[in-house]
Amino acid sequence: MKTLKLTLKKKWFDMILSGEKKEEYREIKRYWIQRLCDEFSFEIFDPECFQHFDLIEFSNGYGSKVPRFTIECKGIEIAKGNTKWGAEPNVEYFVIKLGNIFETKNLK
Repeated sequence: MKTLKLTLKKKWFDMILSGEKKEEYREIKRYWIQRLCDEFSFEIFDPECFQHFDLIEFSNGYGSKVPRFTIECKGIEIAKGNTKWGAEPNVEYFVIKLGNIFETKNLK
């Protein structure tokens, strides 16, 4: 299974873990295009280029002992995000759709 590893601030980590936040956002920038797409060109971006990820491992911080959980990835698209979930109004993002939580580690 292919896993995308992402780090989150505590607010967003807790909202996703509780089931309140159903998607995660990343800016449409060179760094995220390289991480999320199979093939890319910065002159011609193809929104159908997304890699397939089975799971996402979210961590709240860096290191082996930080809180983390693994969740189902239901796909990636380009869309406007929900401002209650951290998106800026009328801005398009890479929207990572989230499913069920599979595993948790180091939660207090």
